[in-house]
Amino acid sequence: MRLVAFSDAVFAISITLLVLEIHPPEDTRHLTHGLAALWPSYLAYALTFLLIGQVWANHHVMFDHLRGVDRVVLLLNTLLLMTIAFLPFAASVLAAAFRDGHGQRTAVVFYGIALGVAASLFNAIWAYARRDHRLLGTTVDAAAGRAISRRFRIAPFWIAAGVVLGALVPVLGVAVITALIPFYWLPIAGEIARPKRRRGGGGRG
Repeated sequence: MRLVAFSDAVFAISITLLVLEIHPPEDTRHLTHGLAALWPSYLAYALTFLLIGQVWANHHVMFDHLRGVDRVVLLLNTLLLMTIAFLPFAASVLAAAFRDGHGQRTAVVFYGIALGVAASLFNAIWAYARRDHRLLGTTVDAAAGRAISRRFRIAPFWIAAGVVLGALVPVLGVAVITALIPFYWLPIAGEIARPKRRRGGGGRG
């Protein structure tokens, strides 16, 4: 599917751009100290790399279950990719705030909002495709569709909680957002529809 190939390219470019936001220390006479002082950049890089990778993995899960796309899906996916491409900038803002010690609350809220928009658009794609089973393939029955929906729907609310906490205690907000990573790498129980058993199966010969 060309949409998936194009999306993969945007995901790959976005995670590659993350490392460009880490600038080497100018003072090489105190290089060890300078490298250590870049810890917020390392943190923002690792966190955002894993989050984008997570979205990419679940993007594949979602589109593996679709038999096709229409213009609405193309539009929503384009908006999702636009948000993903924005995340390296949000990560740089987050790193700069923690490195300088100023504006941390605003930076966490800004970063969380960017992630929340991506999560909401992701859910919008799945909800539209699942509605009336209009674009779903044969790998998803009603129970599997509900299982996937439950998993996907958690993300916007989880991120919103991180934003609220980040506005009060920035480190806590980042910790809540970070907790998304292990949760969303877990397999989705009931994701694959079980094959239906044939009635009146043949007996032993």
